[in-house]
Amino acid sequence: MKPEIIIMLTNNDKTVKNSLEVFQSCKDLPAKNWGFKDVGIPMDEMIGLNKAMKEAGKTTFLEVVTYTEEGGLQGAQLAIDCGFDYLTGTRFFPSIVEKLKGTGIKYYPFAGEVSGSPVMLQGSIEDVVEDSKRIITAGADGVDLTAYRFANGDGIELATAVADAIGRDNLMIAGSIGNTERMELMKELAPLGYTMGGALFNANFVEGGSFRENLEYVLDYMEGVE
Repeated sequence: MKPEIIIMLTNNDKTVKNSLEVFQSCKDLPAKNWGFKDVGIPMDEMIGLNKAMKEAGKTTFLEVVTYTEEGGLQGAQLAIDCGFDYLTGTRFFPSIVEKLKGTGIKYYPFAGEVSGSPVMLQGSIEDVVEDSKRIITAGADGVDLTAYRFANGDGIELATAVADAIGRDNLMIAGSIGNTERMELMKELAPLGYTMGGALFNANFVEGGSFRENLEYVLDYMEGVE
């Protein structure tokens, strides 16, 4: 199975100011998973942006980069208020699982010892694997792994170990996938999905091209990946 790509309307770890305009310019493309972060635009714009995505038939993702229980609960409430399909990020807290019960929102918190923005992941591979297993056992739907922000080893080695331990359908990869080589590695790893945002805004694939042109390149490339 090819992993799903999740298009994030974020750059420099914030939702871009013209995110609704960017989405509207690309909503006809065959990218079904879209998301953004809980910082960068006002609450009413977040609600409107998620509504536009849902009306276009998209599956939506909110990424919350906060590490306190209070911040995680605020992120969960935002996901509920906006009507997201997935809440990703936060450190894992059972209270967030409880808050999301009955909402239909799937919860994929960060695994391992995370800190900072951009997120940095520290610890041994064994520690991150054990934390991932703990998170799944405690009620999360999966884990969000910042594999390419792993400070203590090889990110793909880490992601493979986590995937083997918890199952690939329980794993999302977040951040720093900005070239076809890493996209190929995602194909081999076969997680549920991975996010891409800044690489599209920064024209990593079509030099000097628009967000749409870069997204078209990525989607065409993925279509050709067997």
